[in-house]
Amino acid sequence: MTRIIDSLADISGQYDAVFCDLWGCVHDGVQAFPAAIAALRAFKAEGGTVVMLTNAPRPRASVAKQLDRLGVPRDCWDVIATSGDSARAAMYQGVVGQKVWHIGEPHDAPFFEPLELLPDPVEIEKVDLNEAEGIVCTGPFDPHADPAVMRPQFLLAKTKGLKLLCANPDIVVDRGETREWCAGALAQLYTEMGGESLYFGNPHPPIYDLARKRLQQIDRSTPDDRILAIGDGIRTDVQGGMGENIDTLFITGGLAREETGTTDQPDPPKLARLLTDAEMEPTYSIGMLR
Repeated sequence: MTRIIDSLADISGQYDAVFCDLWGCVHDGVQAFPAAIAALRAFKAEGGTVVMLTNAPRPRASVAKQLDRLGVPRDCWDVIATSGDSARAAMYQGVVGQKVWHIGEPHDAPFFEPLELLPDPVEIEKVDLNEAEGIVCTGPFDPHADPAVMRPQFLLAKTKGLKLLCANPDIVVDRGETREWCAGALAQLYTEMGGESLYFGNPHPPIYDLARKRLQQIDRSTPDDRILAIGDGIRTDVQGGMGENIDTLFITGGLAREETGTTDQPDPPKLARLLTDAEMEPTYSIGMLR
């Protein structure tokens, strides 16, 4: 059974690095959480390394700028691993072809910036669905619209045998008090309709491989039993950490705050019910990162 803790400091001595989710843990898309920033700073002060591991469908430089805007200081993290970078690497290796139909908003344009890390990347051209060899989904055209509005286009795409590259496996996210759909909801719909979706963010292995590479790049060789995954997504952060045999800290006051009855801390019976239904067992749980 998961252990409910009062603060990250209760367990921080057991770990040398954390893979920390951003949205719902460190910020809400509108503002940063001061208690989370203080907790990560304290972990770093003890010699720990903080990898911000996020399903943001953008390059890490773009995410760093977003964190600056939201008031997340750079002294509370070391490196960033994004679903966007993991998916971009796959796209520039041609996993969905060279001519792609892009589903997403204008602010997702950095996803298509040149990727210098790969030798001989393929040239990607954005085209209409009728001309496409594959689909790249960074998010809905309208994050407030029911994903079902994409059924007509997805039916055509499935008929054409197109693969869908999902740059953000999250289903929903809360921007302040407003819930928005993410790319994962569209990929889920496409799969349910018989199409093939490819995932590169949490809970799938590629983003953890990227996070470990980021650790190595800053000269941190950290065994998995000294890494803690932190996140508020039971089907992303917790499932991903468990799948990698990494200890997990479930932030119950994020996406699951209603189901877990979280105010300051989760309601133990409600938390137990959610975890039983989800067939998940995070190592630890806490209301909010602090």
